[in-house]
Amino acid sequence: MDISAATALVTGANRGFGRAIASELLTRGATVWAAARDSGQIDLPGARPLQLDITDPASVAAAAAEAGDVTLLINNAGSATGADLLTGDLEQIRLDMETHYFGTLSVVRAFAPVIEGNGGGTILNVLSVLSWLALPGRGSYSGAYSGAKSAQWGLTNSLRLTLAPAGIRVAGLHVGYMDTDMTRAVTAAKHAPADIARYAVDQLAAGAYEIVADDVSRDVRGGLSGGVAALYPQLP
Repeated sequence: MDISAATALVTGANRGFGRAIASELLTRGATVWAAARDSGQIDLPGARPLQLDITDPASVAAAAAEAGDVTLLINNAGSATGADLLTGDLEQIRLDMETHYFGTLSVVRAFAPVIEGNGGGTILNVLSVLSWLALPGRGSYSGAYSGAKSAQWGLTNSLRLTLAPAGIRVAGLHVGYMDTDMTRAVTAAKHAPADIARYAVDQLAAGAYEIVADDVSRDVRGGLSGGVAALYPQLP
């Protein structure tokens, strides 16, 4: 993919990884729609601010009508309620699923015809190593978030097959913790969002379907073939 010729839409571009990858795309010459629920929070010079709440169908439809030149869609917007699957508020659990699964699907349904009409292109869903693995303990990232990211991975696989005949490549990005507002309470090692953005855009340019951005994600992917015993050795 020629990044310099792309017109990209990045959801959740007002901060964190979304801002980092929008900035990287701008650096490489792409035209960038930087989307956020409050477009007034977009502060990227050269970007086109766009109001978009991925959980609001009317907002999604309006964004698709305005950004009719998109050829690269980056589904980055997310939530992390920390809800525990057994004891957490079901509305919080639903919020994570509505955002990562249904919100992503809603944006893809709106923009796939746009991308196809522009001659084809690429969709990148920002996933997580936690789409493949749940962490020990209850709550936090082992609960609603991990489940929603697993669903989003399944969605990515299905869309990859469905959209290929339309000339749309669907890629997934798997990565561990990044140093963003969402992970401010996490004490484990974190990646700089700019570093992951640079690697992800390199891989998009190379036409990758699966972008595995760090050693943790590569190790977990390797463990999938070993089944439950390999992934969760703590189980009796």
